[in-house]
This record gives sequence, C-alpha cells and structure tokens, in this order.
Amino acid sequence: MSSIIDIQGVSFSYDYSPTLSQIDLKVAEGEFLGIVGPNAGGKSTLLKLILGLLRPQSGTIRVFNRPASQASRLLGYVPQYPSFPRDFPITVEQVVRMGRLGLGQGEGRWWALWPGRGSGADGDAVRRALAEVEAGGLAKRQIGSLSGGQLQRVLLARALVGQPRVLILDEPTANIDQRMEGEIFDLLKGLNERMTILVVSHDVAFISRYVSRVACINQTLVCHQTEAVDGEVIQDLYGESVRMIAHAH
Repeated sequence: MSSIIDIQGVSFSYDYSPTLSQIDLKVAEGEFLGIVGPNAGGKSTLLKLILGLLRPQSGTIRVFNRPASQASRLLGYVPQYPSFPRDFPITVEQVVRMGRLGLGQGEGRWWALWPGRGSGADGDAVRRALAEVEAGGLAKRQIGSLSGGQLQRVLLARALVGQPRVLILDEPTANIDQRMEGEIFDLLKGLNERMTILVVSHDVAFISRYVSRVACINQTLVCHQTEAVDGEVIQDLYGESVRMIAHAH
C-alpha cells in the first residue's frame, strides 16, 4: 500500500516550548491508525499540522503528494469539541451542511445553511451522511437538544458529507459512555473499508481492538503494531504503571 501521508523530520513549538521534535510518520492508504500519548504530548498539534492548520518550523508534510494546506478538501475532521456553542440556534441538518461549504458551486456556499435550501446535491449529501451514521431521524432537531453520543454522530456526519478520503478524529469518544464508544468505533471500522482513518484516543486498551497500528506521541513519535503495545511501552510513554492490553481481534 502506498503512503498518502508522509511526515519527515517535523518539529513544532508554541513560542519557545517544544511540542513536537523530529517526527517521522508514514500513513498507508486504507490504514486505521491510533494516536496515543499523555496530555500536552503533541497529539492534537500533529493533527493540525496534517490538516494544514499549522505549519511546521522544520521538516516536511505531504498529503496525497502535495503540501498539507493544499489537501484539506480530501480530509474530514472531527474535533474534540464542536466549534460552536451547544445553545446556538441551529439544526442538525444545518450543522452537517457546514461540511459542504466551499465545495464546488451552487449550494456549497454559506447561504445554503438557511432553511429552505435542502434540495440539490448538498441536501442529498447531507441526508446520506446522516443515514450512514444512523442519525437520519435527528435532522430537524436543534443541536442543543442532543446527547453527547448523538452530537458525536452529527459531527462525524459533518466530516463525511464532503466525501473525504481520510477521516481524522481528535478523541471522538471522550465525553460519551462506554456503550456509545463501542458504537462509534464500530461505525469507524465500517468506514475504514473505504477510507483511511486517524484517531486520537486516551483509551489505548479499547482502540487496540480496532486499529492496525499505534503511534505513541510524547514530543517524539514511535509507531508500534497493535500487538506490540504492552504495559512497558505505555509506562515509557506515560511514565506510570498500566494494565496489560487485552486484544480481541
């Protein structure tokens, strides 16, 4: 499988505090990569560099053989927290439609968010995305009325509506219960049949059942095949004792 994300010698600092140092990473097309590490270890920063939202101070990042900033339309992003307040008066359908802004012509513009603009290619894409994450019945609900699990499905639909080739998620199950966590990752496993997925998580034991490889980040980066991530590896990463990971593939 060819590499669609190629990171070589990347370093990044906020002010004078080093966040990432000499990161090398290649991600193959069709891979399901887990990204783990302690708080402030650089996980979210790495995602923002891949998304082209930040630029490295040194090193290179190529996404589909182009600079990261030029590949953003090929990437779908699910942030850890929504970029709007939960009490903002907007429906689920309008939130998902945000993922179509800037795509092509016609309704892929800001005014397509307004009520009555539900027809055409954008409207069809929104309905398909909501159906794929099993949230079609939520389309007319106000975003503030959703549970944590429902909101994550909607944010996932917003990322999918632009038909990305890579899906990038920053701790998508941080604020939901264990049952819903399993349902979200089952959805991701199905999506992985047609797209590459990168997911940040603190729950190493849980994601090891789904991902094929784990990138351990704490300023530097080391990749392991899932079966090689044991208590010693995690102790080195987090600096504390952990339980051995049980694998159930």
